[in-house]
Amino acid sequence: MHDHRRPGQAANFHQTKDFFMTETTTATNTFSPTAVLAPHDATEPSIPIWLTPDTEPLPRGDGLDSTAKRWLEATRFTSAARKQAIVPGPGGIIGGVVFGLGNGAAGDPSGPSELLIGQLASSLPAGLYHLADETPHPALAAIAWGLGAYRFRRYKSTPSDVAPPRLKLPRGLDYRAIVDQVGAVWKGRDLINTPASDLAPEDLEQAAVQLARTHGASIETTVGDELLAKGFRMIHAVGRASPRAPRLIDLRWRKPGGAKDAPTLTLVGKGITFDTGGLDLKPASAMLLMKKDMGGAAAALTLAELIMSGGLDVRLRLLIAAAENSVSGDAFRPGDVLLSRAGKTVEIGNTDAEGRLVLADALSLADEESPETTLVFATLTGAARTALGPDLPAFFCNDDTFAANLVAEAAAVGDPVWRMPFWPGYERHLESEVADMNNVYESPFAGAITAALFLKRFVKNTRRFAHFDLYGWRPAPRPLGPKGGEPQTARAIFSLLCKELSA
Repeated sequence: MHDHRRPGQAANFHQTKDFFMTETTTATNTFSPTAVLAPHDATEPSIPIWLTPDTEPLPRGDGLDSTAKRWLEATRFTSAARKQAIVPGPGGIIGGVVFGLGNGAAGDPSGPSELLIGQLASSLPAGLYHLADETPHPALAAIAWGLGAYRFRRYKSTPSDVAPPRLKLPRGLDYRAIVDQVGAVWKGRDLINTPASDLAPEDLEQAAVQLARTHGASIETTVGDELLAKGFRMIHAVGRASPRAPRLIDLRWRKPGGAKDAPTLTLVGKGITFDTGGLDLKPASAMLLMKKDMGGAAAALTLAELIMSGGLDVRLRLLIAAAENSVSGDAFRPGDVLLSRAGKTVEIGNTDAEGRLVLADALSLADEESPETTLVFATLTGAARTALGPDLPAFFCNDDTFAANLVAEAAAVGDPVWRMPFWPGYERHLESEVADMNNVYESPFAGAITAALFLKRFVKNTRRFAHFDLYGWRPAPRPLGPKGGEPQTARAIFSLLCKELSA
């Protein structure tokens, strides 16, 4: 791994990391995926989990004795989805767990019912468990357990004294691959959950540097006023009001020994580490979750780690446009006209539509190499959330086959997406009287589509392009994880890429 970072910072960009750090930031999560997932050959005794579909009142597997069955009858256990019961064993120990799987398609928020098993990872007492019944999707069951076990405890002053329950993986699964997938998502969640006081643009850079070191990738970062010299004027404009310098992070990786003509894949992430809205200031209520405005960068980092740890044979490039949209005398203004890296001018209709500005410069850089596939991830518009809610990210794509396959794969792994159109009739929404385009449309209609069309203007050479408009947050606890950050779409895209590359 080569770190070619050149600071290039003007005097107004001060390194204030020590000021923002708190005494609690040396703490970390108290356990890792290996603490909640055990290999199949673990020798210690384990507790059975019997699974029941809606159509059967009691578990279908062997081992549930008459005393246990009478217990379930006496407690009026029903086999509906997510219903669970602990069955007592001899001497007062836990004899087993009965869990309702539902009708086979009751996952969270979509997909096979094995995804519901994640609920058990946060609700059962400590101990080693195993699935007593075979399931059609054992890998999903293991991943669900790992995702459901996640907790963010970095800022808790005392460590948890409750040991997490552990699952012994079903036979035939690749333990390392399961742990790597779960771990990548945990890291993405950690990034989103970390408050902006401890996650500045330089911290996103460090996350990328650590990823590069782990997997032998190269990385280069353009920081502060050096952005101006290299044509990234819109990234600079968005971040210049903050004392924490904006930057463009550029990571490259290819599989060791991989094919010289392996497909080129570029991931682009929005890394706005906090969004005040700029001079078009957000109300206080709208700022409460703005630490998650780097959720696109977290999703891109998560997908990059999945690709690298999974050894996919691609030529990977990861670009993260990182900045903090702050308020100061140096903030960019409504009505300003910015020159993009692509040479097009952009009138600023609203400083709170900053994500598309930083992404446009990063996309222009990506497009100069004509990658076969470019995927961009961003917590971009409230309009997408209004249309589809927090669980269902919108995506826009110029490839019908890829889009259809992704929708199906996303549903199958419980990481859903929904396609929306690059509707050309709304190109007029981006017209400006003084510049080549405006960054917003004054009407409240079709905000997600208008933003997607803005980004598409900076992608000319890539063959396959998709833009993912994420929420990046789970608003309430669910089987696949607690309330908090979620690098949406990363698992779905990884699963589809695995199938494409093995075809």
